[in-house]
Amino acid sequence: MNLINRMKSLLLLMCLAVFSQAGWAVNPFAGDDPGLSGGLGGGDEILDPDQAFVLETKVENGAVVASWKIADGHYLYRDKVKILAEDASLPTGELFTSAGEKKHDEFFGDIEVYHDAAEARLPLLQAVTGQYNFTVKYQGCSEVAGICYPPISKKIALDLSVAGVAGATAVDSAAPLSEQDRIAESLKSGSTWLTVISFFGFGLLLAFTPCVFPMIPILSSIIVGQGRELTTRKAFFLSLTYVLAMAVTYTLAGVIAASFGENIQAAFQNPWILSSFAAVFVLLALSMFGFYDLQMPGFIQSRLTEVSNKQQGGTYVGVAVMGFLSALIVGPCVAAPLAGALIYIGQTGDQLLGAMALFALSMGMGAPLIAIGTSAGKIMPRAGMWMDAVKAVFGVLLIAVAIWMLERILPAQIAMLLWAALFVISSIYMNAFESLPAESTGWARLWKGFGLILFIYGAMLLIGVAAGNRDMLQPLKGVGGGSVQVAEASTHLQFRQIKGLGELQQQLDAAKAQGKPVMLDFYADWCVSCKEMEKLTFSDAAVQTSLSDVVVLQADVTANDEKDKELYQHFGIIGPPAIIFYDSLGNEQRNLRVVGYMPAAEFAAQVNRVK
Repeated sequence: MNLINRMKSLLLLMCLAVFSQAGWAVNPFAGDDPGLSGGLGGGDEILDPDQAFVLETKVENGAVVASWKIADGHYLYRDKVKILAEDASLPTGELFTSAGEKKHDEFFGDIEVYHDAAEARLPLLQAVTGQYNFTVKYQGCSEVAGICYPPISKKIALDLSVAGVAGATAVDSAAPLSEQDRIAESLKSGSTWLTVISFFGFGLLLAFTPCVFPMIPILSSIIVGQGRELTTRKAFFLSLTYVLAMAVTYTLAGVIAASFGENIQAAFQNPWILSSFAAVFVLLALSMFGFYDLQMPGFIQSRLTEVSNKQQGGTYVGVAVMGFLSALIVGPCVAAPLAGALIYIGQTGDQLLGAMALFALSMGMGAPLIAIGTSAGKIMPRAGMWMDAVKAVFGVLLIAVAIWMLERILPAQIAMLLWAALFVISSIYMNAFESLPAESTGWARLWKGFGLILFIYGAMLLIGVAAGNRDMLQPLKGVGGGSVQVAEASTHLQFRQIKGLGELQQQLDAAKAQGKPVMLDFYADWCVSCKEMEKLTFSDAAVQTSLSDVVVLQADVTANDEKDKELYQHFGIIGPPAIIFYDSLGNEQRNLRVVGYMPAAEFAAQVNRVK
């Protein structure tokens, strides 16, 4: 069969060669598209090749760039696009072509073509000056007229030393790829099952990040709500339902984001949505405390009881809805594996493999949740006062999740006050100030000890707030020993805020005039990993030393407005956290991109690699 296909291809090429003497050829793919005549033009007007494929060339960011504007009803073959240097001594890298659209042909099999526009980049491996000659080759077809054009070859001359052109800067195509680009490349070359297993492993690692932790009390509270009727089997299926709903949501949201450039999770970080979801958690927590037995108006009490019973009753639909909402609202994190899968989908259009990778990633993230939820069916006490104590603990955890969510939209001092109130009130319920009888058990004394610790920490938060502190981890920092604001400023980077591409370009031009590299940080109030970077990485002395001669910019994309989306599309990213580096000549160092949290020592080394 392969021999027959090769003979068919040879005959087809011979026909193309014959017809090319007349300036056009029969389109071998005409039969694939409806409405094509299939003849030698079908009576439709045949455009001149230079009209059908308008070629533009330039030198940009250390590469020779060829771009085409393709007329309606025409397309170019991706594998026919070439840029060749006529001077063999000119060191060039591997040609990069943008992803095309898939097309199937009975002779050539699966191929890729470009409609509307196409671009190819030939990297220069070292700094050069002077004028060099290049040959650009390409071939395309007309779906309108049903013909293919013969191969086209254009000779161009480019001055690589033109002032202001980044082509005089070396771009090392052999430099290591950034982590997310490396993952995207592995998707292209790896086997399907190896890809699925790898992304499941990535998900297991992500399961231990702050973005997933809040889902533990959410799922656990659902399991605890079963009370005495809970079995291990039901606990497993409830946990599996929650995780499957979360995984399907992550997968669909990721595919949509990669295909259309819209981050659904970012859109759900709306103050009204966050407040409403936090209110649901508070209502569920109050039901666990037994507060619904208070004398409320009848219609309110019945409604709250109905909501509580539906959720805690463990209906699979309710659990699935909670998993769906948790994926969209609770953990909108972007990590390197997630970004790699989205880059792959965006570049190749292979949504099936990309969706499989995202689903495996999500199931890896959810595997510990399934284990925790299922184990509750074995270790949960069945009756007595213990049950009330366990429900109260998870009620407190649900309120903690609500406060954690509201931190994204509330001032830091208000959030600290809420945490302080939660800790102090919880300590009182834990009998922190009650004298214990002599016959009290060790568990009762341990419970009281934890209550005292919570009270002390809550009191520290109150003192810190009163002194103007905003750091939950170090609430007393600077208190009694100088200004809190001065202490905080000394440990935080002083970013220059930018909004949109226009302000970014102005800052890049200014930094280039000063001969300084640039770091651009994408930040949002609802991004947990962004706050991790601020507290643990950007405050590190070694990191600040490495950034001492770097212009540090920050794009606050909390609002997720049109200017923020414009920045996302410009850099081909989905959302924060993401950090972009530019060298002193204003060229982006793509291989140094950082997506997700990076520890201080590793980040300092990354900064030192900026040219």
